[in-house]
Amino acid sequence: MKCVQSYLSGTGSYLPTNVVTNTDLEQRIDTSDEWIVARTGIHQRHIASENETTTDLAEKAALRAIADASLSVGDIDLIIVATTTPTHTFPSVATDLQCRLGVPVCPAFDIQAVCAGFVYALDCQNFSIGKIEIPAFSLAMELGQWLYRQ
Repeated sequence: MKCVQSYLSGTGSYLPTNVVTNTDLEQRIDTSDEWIVARTGIHQRHIASENETTTDLAEKAALRAIADASLSVGDIDLIIVATTTPTHTFPSVATDLQCRLGVPVCPAFDIQAVCAGFVYALDCQNFSIGKIEIPAFSLAMELGQWLYRQ
């Protein structure tokens, strides 16, 4: 049995524009830049505005990935979003994204597996494309999206 290989054809990312540094946090809580960096390695974080949703972040990252791969939304036939912070429970971020991007009818679903979510989604995508003799899908889009505030 000859299997189709799946591979990464493009990447895209998006970070909210609001940046909060460790120095900013020093003004709000009893901590220091040195303490945070020594324990986490984090110097700053990007915080979504009150009107930004997980779907908003996913859309911007998805458009960049599509452009990076030199593809069009019509090429996508499977969407998997790994998130533990969906915009809402129903409909899923993946189906919201499918609608926003104008992707023709295709399977679209979220996976909630916290830190392992992206890898788990990658395995689901790889199985759907590359682990069977006649793959059900030819081009999948996978996104890892998390949105935390405060």
